[in-house]
Amino acid sequence: MNHLFRDLAPVTPDTWAMLDDEARTRLAPALGARKLVDFEGPLGWEHSATSIGRVGAVADSPADAVIARSRVVLPLAEVRAEFTLSRGELDAAARGAIDVDLTALDEAAARLAAVENSAVFNGWDAMGFAGIIPSSPNAPITRDDDPQRFAQQVAAAAAELKRSGIGGPYGLALDTDAWVNVEGGSDTGGTPLIEHLKRILDGPVEWVPGIEGAVLVSQRGGDFVFESGQDIALGYSHHTPDAVTFYLEETFSFRIATPEAAVALR
Repeated sequence: MNHLFRDLAPVTPDTWAMLDDEARTRLAPALGARKLVDFEGPLGWEHSATSIGRVGAVADSPADAVIARSRVVLPLAEVRAEFTLSRGELDAAARGAIDVDLTALDEAAARLAAVENSAVFNGWDAMGFAGIIPSSPNAPITRDDDPQRFAQQVAAAAAELKRSGIGGPYGLALDTDAWVNVEGGSDTGGTPLIEHLKRILDGPVEWVPGIEGAVLVSQRGGDFVFESGQDIALGYSHHTPDAVTFYLEETFSFRIATPEAAVALR
C-alpha cells in the first residue's frame, strides 16, 4: 500500500484500469503547458522542494569563525482534485458495462489540467511560481479576430525573439477560442492555418486550457522548467454505501530562467 490507498477502495483491478485509462485519455490533450517547457522528473512523492542554487543571509553560528547560511528552495505544490462516482456505475463497470458514467472524473481532470497550465503561464503567487506571461519583459503583440492575419502576428512574435537573440524552434500556446480558430481557419492562400503556423515555428502548436490568448515560447531548452515530483496519479479517499470518492493528485514546481524567451499575443 502507498499514499494513494488504492488497495482500500471497493474497486476491482479491472475497474481501476478503466479509471486510469479514462484519466490518461482526458489529461493527455489538456496538459498543454508541460509540452511547451522543459519537463524534469517525475522525482517521486517524497521529493518536496526544488533547489534554486541560492542561499539566504548569514545566520548566527554556535562557534567563532564559522558562518552558516540556509539553502533556498522552492517548495513543490501538492495539488488534488477530488471527484465522486456512483457505486452503481462502478459495479456496472465490473460487470462489463461499456457506457459507465465517468463525467465526474472527466471534470476533475479538466480542473487539474487548467490549474497546472495556469501555474506555468499565469503564475501562482501563493505557491511562489512566477508565470511566463507576467514575467516576460516583451511587449504583447495585439491579436485581432481575423484568423487569416494570425499567422502574420505569430511570425512577428517569432521575429521579436530572434532580434533579441532568443533562438528557436518555437512553440505556441493557445486558449480555447484561439485553438478553434487555428484548427478551423486558413491563411490568405488557403493553407490550413495550423500547418502554416508549424512552418513558421518549426515547433508545436498546443491547446492550453487555463490561459487567455496565445503565447509564443522558445523551444531551445533551458528557459522554462517544470519539475514533477509525483506525476498525476489516481487515488482513493473514502466511500459510502452509495458512492466512492477518488482524487487526481500531483506535485510540481515551475521556474523561469529566461523570462524574455516568450511573447504574449493578446
